[in-house]
Formats: sequence, C-alpha cells, structure tokens
Amino acid sequence: MQTTRNILMIRPVNFRFNEQTAENNKFQKASDLQDQVHEQALKEFDQFVEVLRSNGVNVTVIDDTPQPETPDSIFPNNWVSFHDDGTVYLYPMFSVNRRHERRGDVISTLSTRFQIKDVGDLSNFEAKHMFLEGTGSMVLDRDHKIAYACLSLRTNEAVLHEFCVQSGYTAVVFSALDAGGFPIYHTNVMMCVGDTFAVICLEAIPDPAQRALVAQRLRDTGKALIEIDFQQMGSFAGNMLQVRNEAGESLLVMSEQAFKSLSQDQVSVLEQHARLVYSPLYTIEQNGGGSARCMLAEIHLPLAQR
Repeated sequence: MQTTRNILMIRPVNFRFNEQTAENNKFQKASDLQDQVHEQALKEFDQFVEVLRSNGVNVTVIDDTPQPETPDSIFPNNWVSFHDDGTVYLYPMFSVNRRHERRGDVISTLSTRFQIKDVGDLSNFEAKHMFLEGTGSMVLDRDHKIAYACLSLRTNEAVLHEFCVQSGYTAVVFSALDAGGFPIYHTNVMMCVGDTFAVICLEAIPDPAQRALVAQRLRDTGKALIEIDFQQMGSFAGNMLQVRNEAGESLLVMSEQAFKSLSQDQVSVLEQHARLVYSPLYTIEQNGGGSARCMLAEIHLPLAQR
C-alpha cells in the first residue's frame, strides 16, 4: 500500500544549521540566535510526535547519539527506507557529517517489531561522489513502483538506476528549478504522491516535455493533481506525507507553515482525499531546510511474527 501507520522519527541531540548542506539547499537559512535553535527544535519535534500519536499514528522515536555529531539526524528519510517485501535500503549522502546518521542499532531496534529480510546498501557510491538521498531524492509511488526524481548534486541518475534495478521500481526523471533558477535539492520539497492524489509544483519543471510527462504519469496512475506555486513550495507545501492511523483513516501530514500557505480551494480538494494534520515546525524548517515529510521515515516492513 502507498500509506503506512508506522513511522520512525529520530529525536535530535544537536540540531543546528548545517553549513555542509547549505551550499545546495536554498531552503536553509540560519537563525540569528543559533544557541537557541536546538532547544526550540526539540520542542517542535516533541509537539509533532504528540500530534501524530494523538491522531492514532504509530511513531517509533529513537534518540540520536551525542557522538559523532549529526546536526541533521532529525531527517532520517534521507539515509534509510523500509519496504513491504522486508527490504531496508541505505543511501549515499552528499554531506560528510550526514553519513554518520546511518546507524545499525536503529535497524536492530526495528527488527524486534518488524521483519527485515534484506538490506540493500547503496552507500558505497559515496566513494565515487555519487549520491541518492533516500525518499528525499525520490518520491515513491509504492503502489505502482514508480520513483519520481528531480536530478541534483544529491540525486544521481546512475545511483537511482541501481536502486530501481534492486527494488523493481521504474524511474521518472526530470530537472526542477526554484524561482531563482537554482536546482531543487530534493524531489520531496516540490511534490508529494498519495494514494489517489499528488501535490506538485509543476512550474518548477522548466522543460515543457518533462513537465507534461510527469503530469501525465501521475494522471495515468489515477492521481488527482493539486498544483502549488513557487511561494507555496517555499513554505514546504510540497513536503507532505500521507499516512494512516490505527483506525485506517487517511491523514495528510504537513507543517503549520505549509497548511497556512494553501488556498481554501486547495484545502477543500485535499480534504476529499485525507484529513489534514499539521504542526508548527518553523525552527526546523528554517535551519534544516526540510519539513514534516523529511522528519518521517515510513516503515512499510511486515510485522514480526510472534
């Protein structure tokens, strides 16, 4: 299924503006008071977890470790993904200090509750300076086995091809630029694919043929398109994730900033597909350049047999 009720989140111990990622993440902007950033981000994180749990989502929270220093550990979806055939994929990361986020103990902890049959480790591509940052680089249509990916320094087509070979996915590759003409660093800030809908900033795809191809592929797989503009993308309205709760209800999770950027018409259309759930993530968004979706690693693994 496209959605899951099980989510992994990593509680940070040293969240801050990461200079190593800022060179190609134009969504990042350092706060003036960096000494207060971690404390405020921790409050946002804990509130977000509570919002999800109060809405019936199963959230596994694992604490980050003080050493080695990992300022972006709050975004686990970039280093790992979990699939319904029992496979876990590990990904090559652009920033050196993000590579320490890959933790075997996280996989071991999850293996007590879920079946892990295989680990596909793509991290060896780092030695070739080739990267694919998980479900940040790829937006997965799990039902139709399609990986949508806009190419960037963090999303290499050869690594994407290798993922597709191993996983059985088909890639839909395109280029995407922000309003200033700078490559968009991660696909999941410009589009979200749900079970019956897709939120996408089509104007970020400058090539008309590529834009038409992506839109048609989404429609061909039964998705209603909700278009957002550059300003809404900058408010992280593309960085949403559809999940389910224990009652089987469909939820669309986003930040408060993303929700407030939507028009009433867009909200009305989205509410036909899912109940909207949001939480304030302003400090995390500004300093980390990622939002709600980036903080959520969906666990599609089968449950462990008792």
